[in-house]
Amino acid sequence: MVKNPVSLDAQVTHRYDDIISMEYPLKNSDVFKHPKMSIEDRAKIFAPFAALKGYEEAIAVKQKNVVPRIDLSEESKEYLDLQLGRIERLLTKGQHPIITVVYFQKDKGSSLDGGDYIQFTGMVAKFDQTSRILQIVEKRLQLDDIYRIEGEDLDGI
Repeated sequence: MVKNPVSLDAQVTHRYDDIISMEYPLKNSDVFKHPKMSIEDRAKIFAPFAALKGYEEAIAVKQKNVVPRIDLSEESKEYLDLQLGRIERLLTKGQHPIITVVYFQKDKGSSLDGGDYIQFTGMVAKFDQTSRILQIVEKRLQLDDIYRIEGEDLDGI
């Protein structure tokens, strides 16, 4: 009778079946130098190992798509000033418009001078022209980083 019908050579597959449940022979002898390791200690042996520290982070930085900052044209700067003026007028009236801003965020993890353009929508909380900061909800943006401002509340003014 074949024990494993899947195997083509049953003798080779089951050669050591008779010793599978036997005790380890060196358990109580003097040759046994090391005590049996606990399961927790055995798990430490197979813990992941990083041969190069920081390698994964360096690869992630290289793979990240970093774009250079775009210099605005004079027309774009004038349009932004117009939009900021509209926002300031609405804020003096006590209205807080909801706008969508595209701004440049410098990449902190990279030594390059690039970054990423992020689109953010929210209600304008504060506009301070002297410190050149536009606050949308709790996000504070420098005016120099803003690329575009759009909003339905700004069109009719």
